[in-house]
Amino acid sequence: MAEVLFFPDGGYRFIRGVFQYSAGVAAQPGFEIERVRFFRPLPLAEGFQAIRGHLDRRGRSLTALCACELRSPAPVSEAGFSAFNALYVDQLKAWNIYRNDVNPVARSNVCPAKFPPSEPSIYAFSYTVPAGSGGRGTFVVAGSSEVAEGKASYRDHAVRLGDVSADGIREKACWTLQEMERRMSALGFGWGDSTALQLYTVHDTWPFLEKEMAERGAILAGLTWHFARPPVIDLEYELDTRAVFREFVL
Repeated sequence: MAEVLFFPDGGYRFIRGVFQYSAGVAAQPGFEIERVRFFRPLPLAEGFQAIRGHLDRRGRSLTALCACELRSPAPVSEAGFSAFNALYVDQLKAWNIYRNDVNPVARSNVCPAKFPPSEPSIYAFSYTVPAGSGGRGTFVVAGSSEVAEGKASYRDHAVRLGDVSADGIREKACWTLQEMERRMSALGFGWGDSTALQLYTVHDTWPFLEKEMAERGAILAGLTWHFARPPVIDLEYELDTRAVFREFVL
């Protein structure tokens, strides 16, 4: 069962995940989540400075940061992924968000297959603000590829490793959809609450779009497809989802 913890300094709860990110976040009562997408992804250091500036303008502390969406140049080995994650987490430590080996910030990190950035970059981020009068629940579920988190390796646990046949991609997609459902459920939500579903793959999704996605209600708010790959070599399919009612482009 997913472990849901609270991050009072940020005004949100989160699903405990691996050291580099939580599996998802949801605003606590009295707060709501907003999202900002950069017009073009910003290199990591520049992106974090832009996040700091935006939070300051919104009158929010650094601890209000609750989710990041990253873009990387190309998939890497598991060792390379671990090295990058350590660098990323150092920034969260400096902002007093990552504490006692627990990371509350949700994350997606993918690699555009065309026109990738030259270095790891920030594409978008989310944060909490005091809630308005609407009272609608907001959440961000972290990206998930076709493999369970927290295992000793991705390769040994990935769904149909190396199989990019139509049936293989379908099974990978079903696993990630179910993982989105597990995470939303842990936070108290479902597909009917989602305002966006983002897909990251270079493979054809059309053959199972209706049966596996539309019929379960996953694309009630539409589907945003990014022609991109997950960040680790040999992973092929990733999803994330959110319920956010106020979004900006900077």
